[in-house]
Amino acid sequence: MSDLLNRRAMMGTLGAAALAASASAQDTTAKGDLVVLGVACSPRMGKSTATAVQAALAAAEGFHSRIRGKLIDLGGMTVSGWVGGAKPDQPAEVNDDFAKLLGDLKDPRVAGVIIGSPVYFRSMSALCKAFLERLAALRSPKLLWANKPLGALAVGGFRHGGQELVVEQIQTAMLCQEMLIVGGKPKAHQGATLWNSQDDDITKDELGMDTARKLGMHVAEVALEQARPKA
Repeated sequence: MSDLLNRRAMMGTLGAAALAASASAQDTTAKGDLVVLGVACSPRMGKSTATAVQAALAAAEGFHSRIRGKLIDLGGMTVSGWVGGAKPDQPAEVNDDFAKLLGDLKDPRVAGVIIGSPVYFRSMSALCKAFLERLAALRSPKLLWANKPLGALAVGGFRHGGQELVVEQIQTAMLCQEMLIVGGKPKAHQGATLWNSQDDDITKDELGMDTARKLGMHVAEVALEQARPKA
């Protein structure tokens, strides 16, 4: 227990350098490791949403040695929304970047997912909505993410700028994947909500960063529980 508390304390002091180091080690997964996938759905690559999601992943890794975080930053990518198809889970061919993501999304080691979006006009980004729609690809021939924990994160320009609305929008969409919706540790019960008020340095929002870390820890905890062999 003392080791766990020490790891949690360490997560609270992570700065930008530590987050970058965690990101560079994403591909070191070994047999038996569980991947917590983080998706930053901001069109601005490497900015506040990506940093917040990476903080959650770092906390997930610190929670247990089996957890490995992997960040997908959609910034700079083109992802089209649902365009229909012959069957509900078989959309028409689209010439965008989504196909490049399928290897990571369908990785059988994925044990939990954290999805983050900036808040635009009190709603998720268009990029986030398009990404969530395209996750229909994970529903056939079976629901690949069913019964895996899903944590949601939102970054707004004001402390109460619609972050909880966006968290709820992401959670509602992922119920269609039959995921287990989890919040963070007390008092971040619904998810992670961050305020980008300091020149794009989201790490200055200590309260918000704490909610991101608590979300990462809870996703890791549920992922481990779900991966435990059933009697």
